[in-house]
Amino acid sequence: MSAEAATGTVTRAEYCVIACAEAWRDNGEVLASPMGLVPALGARLAKRTFSPDLLLTDGEALIVGLDGTPEGWLPYRQHLTMVTGGKRHVMMGASQIDRFGNQNISCVGDWERPVRQLLGVRGAPVNTLNNPVSYWVPRHARRVFVERVDMVCGVGYDRAAAAGPSATRFHRVPRVVSDLGVFDFATPDRSMRLASLHPGVTVDQVREATGFALTIEDDVPFTREPTAGELRLVREVIDPTGTRDREVRS
Repeated sequence: MSAEAATGTVTRAEYCVIACAEAWRDNGEVLASPMGLVPALGARLAKRTFSPDLLLTDGEALIVGLDGTPEGWLPYRQHLTMVTGGKRHVMMGASQIDRFGNQNISCVGDWERPVRQLLGVRGAPVNTLNNPVSYWVPRHARRVFVERVDMVCGVGYDRAAAAGPSATRFHRVPRVVSDLGVFDFATPDRSMRLASLHPGVTVDQVREATGFALTIEDDVPFTREPTAGELRLVREVIDPTGTRDREVRS
């Protein structure tokens, strides 16, 4: 552990918060739309540190400051303008995700007779074709990281490429963060690559928990250490009650 982070043992949940925060590094003035507890903590950490121009919302219709104070009005029509104009970076969940980043949050099983009904497609197609979309998976497992999703909601790299320039112009999936590591699509065929392991996790663990063959380089780095300042913010300011540890097991 770096000297900067030597304020106590860093938990798996805290590495996940750091990994999610990094999704918004150098994004500039865009609307951060985290869906889920750990992504929300990550977005707030990013704004407090290396991405101060991020715009945060109350989840409804207000732009809010770091302390939750309203700073602006964001009606639905304006929100859609930001989405279709690429001025938003959302981090969604994924009930299923495949090697090319196709995401499913709609149903499990055949669409006509699903085994389980989930959220529905929601805004996933529009999100993925118009602005950057990253994903957060709190329980990395073969039932989530699948060879082929049962239904495409968020569009992956292969399907975007097949649809042509109109689909690829603004399509980008910067990263997938799970409780085991960080993944991206920095490969020639835009298939998923293991970008970093959270400390304490092995490559074999990731392989065993993934339902398809990942691109894994010879020397996979560990997810970066938080600084002492970042740890203080997470533990004392952003999440003093430790709700992060309920979502990610150490």
